[in-house]
This record gives sequence, structure tokens and C-alpha cells, in this order.
Amino acid sequence: MANTTRRTLLAGGAGLAAACAQQSAYKPNIVYVILDDFGLYDAGCYGSKAIRTPNIDRLAAEGMLFTDAYSGCSVCAPARSTIMTGLHMGHTPVRGNSGGISLRAEDYTMAGMLTNNGYTCGGFGKWGIGELDTPGAPEKHGFERFFGYYHQVHAHYFYPDYLIDTGRKVPLPGNRGFYESKPKAGAFPLTDPASGRRRTFSAYAIVEEMKKFLRTNKDRPFFCYAPWTIPHARHEVPESDPAWALYRDKPWPIEARVHASYCSMADRFLGETLALLKELNLESNTLVLFSSDNGAAETYGGSLDSAGNLRGQKTLMYEGGIRTPLVARWPGRIKAGARTDAPVYFPDLLPTFAELTGSQRYAPQEVDGVSLAGLLTGKGGPPPDRHMYWEWNGAHFAKGYDVQNQACRRGDWKIVRNKAGQPWELYHLKEDPGERNDLAAKNPKLVAELDAWVRANRASPPPQTEPSKPEGQQWR
Repeated sequence: MANTTRRTLLAGGAGLAAACAQQSAYKPNIVYVILDDFGLYDAGCYGSKAIRTPNIDRLAAEGMLFTDAYSGCSVCAPARSTIMTGLHMGHTPVRGNSGGISLRAEDYTMAGMLTNNGYTCGGFGKWGIGELDTPGAPEKHGFERFFGYYHQVHAHYFYPDYLIDTGRKVPLPGNRGFYESKPKAGAFPLTDPASGRRRTFSAYAIVEEMKKFLRTNKDRPFFCYAPWTIPHARHEVPESDPAWALYRDKPWPIEARVHASYCSMADRFLGETLALLKELNLESNTLVLFSSDNGAAETYGGSLDSAGNLRGQKTLMYEGGIRTPLVARWPGRIKAGARTDAPVYFPDLLPTFAELTGSQRYAPQEVDGVSLAGLLTGKGGPPPDRHMYWEWNGAHFAKGYDVQNQACRRGDWKIVRNKAGQPWELYHLKEDPGERNDLAAKNPKLVAELDAWVRANRASPPPQTEPSKPEGQQWR
């Protein structure tokens, strides 16, 4: 199928090769923290009045805040696939969201690129694009170490029987039986009152292992990918966590109180990460990015208002489903207090990291994203009229893949539809960020142009199948 926008990243020409060689001598570290279902308006720097996020706010004050940043998809696994491959949802290999669909052996990832350029890559949290003993496992795609969850449904559980450390199960015996009692949303003691066993809250363990990775690799260039699992899914916060004390007495539904606690907990983890980078004298040589993996799963209207005035939420292609916070800090390279309304999204990260680290010659031959290196360093942004594309099959556990939800943005214009074959809706985002006024009937030529681009720039995915599992289990 014709493709008019995929960009070649291989270095070409003596000038570019020399520039790559010069930059590769200086290899900045990268720390990328990505939360799970954190809403655009869950951070103070984006306007939250309900949730305390002093460290995210500080990161924004010391770096660049993006107002028009997007996920690669409206749900978890495909979004992660767009990050790792630099390919949008019309080309990226993992497009279903059932939890265990795997990258293929031949798929080339961001971590593979950086590893080939001398980086040590560690991941801490939820992988979601390759199960244990499948071609998509992270240790087969450039990660020297990955600690956390491989199957994303496994990651819904904060007190699991085990976590995974680079292909090996690590038992957590203190958690045994926690979910047999079918706990309801709320706060729980870290010591099991019945057995006396000490429970392990997975988010704590994941962050501690990440800190060990940073300490161990402080003297070599590293990529620390931190797809932390909070605030997604189950609402089971440790009752002793200081973040819970901030919200336990608020007059909100229990789910909103726990969600807010998770958001402030993640903010604290970010603060600890920034403090560690300073302790290790790595601040000036480390690019730190913060985002969410998609829009808010729940908007918590009337209490948190996680989606603000945006339409929709997670799973939908309206702004509330795909718009995400994005903040980047690199002292001395990114101007403090900078803001940009340039539209950017997850496929842009791979080419950005390639340019900033001098890894172009190790990058995949074709990507859909564009480098944001110039935007970050004040030397110019991406083309204002470029196209950005999203799709999804519209059902978390559907067998096979049948695209339903689609969207495409060019400049301030965006087309959306909730079922393939239906007429497109059209919105002008600058004038109508809440997507309330459908202008398709007044602009048929523009809709036809965007539709033609979508048709020319997507292809059917490889089979979206789950690997075999032990009988009666959802994951390996």
C-alpha cells in the first residue's frame, strides 16, 4: 500500500554522518516515566485543583510542557507498541489490547536501537507487548533488564503472587490469597492481619528496582524506561502510604480518592527519581520525560475532573481518550518554563531519541514519527501540517482485529469516527477543543483529503493472537 509519510532515519551523506559521529561522543541518559491512565488534568501544571503533584509541576517549571501531546492509541498495549517502534497505529505490529499480543522477532525497537549505540536499557513496570517466552519479551528487544509485568492484565493486580525479572518469575509469598477474598476498593494494611505475612505492593518494588538500576549504571549511558502501573485498574492503596492520608477524608467516591492517592504517589516516586539523579550528579546529562499512556480511564466528574473540558476518555478517539500530559526536562538544553502547542505523539519519541543520542545509524529504516529534538532545544518544531493517525478495534478482548475507532489530525483539523465505514466527524481543535461542533458537512473536500490520506497510510496488522497459557490462567 502506498505510504507518503514514513520517514527514513538511516544517516545519509557525509555531513549528516559527521554530525551523528560528533553527537554520539556525547550520550545523554534518558529517563522516561509513563503512568497508566493518568488523565491530562490530573497534574497541577495542567490545571488540576484537586490532586497534589509538586514534582510533576516542578519538572514542567524546569523544562518544557506540551499542551497538544498525544498517546499513540487510546488504550494501553497498542500505545506502547507505537512508543517502541516509532510507527503509528496504521503500521505498528501490536494493535489489539487483549494483553499478551506479542511483538515479532523481526520488530526493531527503541531499546534495540539504543543498545546498539552502547546504551544500557532497563525497564520497570508494565511491558504489555510480549508475554514470557514469546518473541516479544523485552529481553529480546534490547532490554538488559526488565522488572515488573509482561502481560498487561497481570499488571492490573497490585498485590500479585509474583513479578517478572527479565524472564524469571520472582515469587511474592506475602501476597498469596489477597485476591481470593475479592477485595473492594479502599485502603489495605501491608501486613496481612490473618496470616501476619508482609505484603508487597508492586509499585513500591518496581520503583526500588529502578533506583538500583540507576545507581548501578551511573557511569555509563542508560535508557531507563519506567512504565509504572499506577493509577490504572484496581483501587487498592496501602493504608500507610502518605498519599492516602491526603485524600482519605475527601467527600469523593472511594475510587476517586484512591485514584488521587495513586497520582500523588507517582508524583512522589518522580520526586525521588529526580533527587537520585541529582545525588548521582546526573542531572545535567539526563533527559527526563513524563507522560501518561493514554487519556483518563475515568473522568471522576465533580471531584477530580481528570479529562477537564475534553470530550471522551480512554478507548475513544476524541481528545479525552488520546490527549496526554507530556513534560520534558534537560537542564542547559531545554529552556526552563517553556511551553509548546505543537502537536506531537508517541511515534515521535524514537526518532527524537535517535537524534539526541546520535543513534540515527542504528535506527529503523522507516518510522512514522518525526524528531522533536529541534523543538526541545529551541531550534524549530515538526511540520505544522503533518498528519497524525490513530486507530483501534474497539474491544479489549476481541479475537482477531477489526478496526473500528479511527482519527487523524492535520494542523488544527481532526477527523474522528467510532465505527469503520461510518461518515467521518470533523473538528477544528483550536476553536473547539471539546469537539462539540461537527463541521464535516460544511467541509466535504477537507474530509475527503484526510480520508484519502488515511487510506493511503495504513496497512492491515499481522495476526493479533494471544500465546498459549496454562489452563485456567489469563497469563503465563
